[in-house]
Amino acid sequence: MNCPGVERCRKCGGTEGRLPEYRFYRVCTLIGGGCLVATASVHYLAAAVTDRGRKRPSNEDAFGYSIEDGVYVVCDGMGGAAAGEIASSLAVDEVLKLLDHQGPNSKCEPMPEAMESAILAANDAIYTRSLRNQRLSGMGTTLVALAVREKHAWVLNIGDSRCYRLRRGKLEQITSDHSLVEEQVRNGRMSRADALRSPLKNVITRALGTQGRVTPDLFALETEPGDLFLLCTDGLTRELSDSTIEALLSERRSLADHCTNLVEAAKRAGGQDNITCLLVRAEA
Repeated sequence: MNCPGVERCRKCGGTEGRLPEYRFYRVCTLIGGGCLVATASVHYLAAAVTDRGRKRPSNEDAFGYSIEDGVYVVCDGMGGAAAGEIASSLAVDEVLKLLDHQGPNSKCEPMPEAMESAILAANDAIYTRSLRNQRLSGMGTTLVALAVREKHAWVLNIGDSRCYRLRRGKLEQITSDHSLVEEQVRNGRMSRADALRSPLKNVITRALGTQGRVTPDLFALETEPGDLFLLCTDGLTRELSDSTIEALLSERRSLADHCTNLVEAAKRAGGQDNITCLLVRAEA
């Protein structure tokens, strides 16, 4: 089955009470709140929502995806003035551009290597721009990306934006946060409860674009029909527990409605930060 559409969407803004605006690139037609494209054995639906939250004056999150190429990206920018928004947008644009034509029928380099190359190029683009413009000095962004080819999936992450998979009603966190408190928890130096209360919980230990080189984590997975992947920024996960996210995603809703429901739940819980979620579902 060939995808009939010719556009790819990416968030480029949004204000409270209004839907975010989108830029468009080449990809498939939106169908029922998501996108649809067939592969030899599975196809994928996707939808996403971003919101500035209840406290922040602007939205420094960015997301993008191309179902045609099987690539999905979420970023959370940081930096003064508009630097965070510039960093996250640059990262999304670079990854999508460099992974164009890396879809299911691609004969190019293997997807894991292509993803890592794209992320390193995005890091270089952000870092170089920050060196050329003093107002952008120190800008950076987190990144979590999912790539799929038929039943194979790869997840890369830098920072504390996360990827989860819901399979048969059970939510599993795929990525590990690159944050100071998470590293303390993993090393047994801090309890999970203390980490949630720590004033250092926003300090990340790895980011895209803040240094000349960065190393992403890579996770290789096998997908099966019914798998639901969630890519999200910490504006969602700092407000909602994993058990709450699991319960919300287990409800019978469209992907678009799931995204809206997650964001609204995070806003009701406090909405202290920008909130972005991107859902990708594998179907037979």
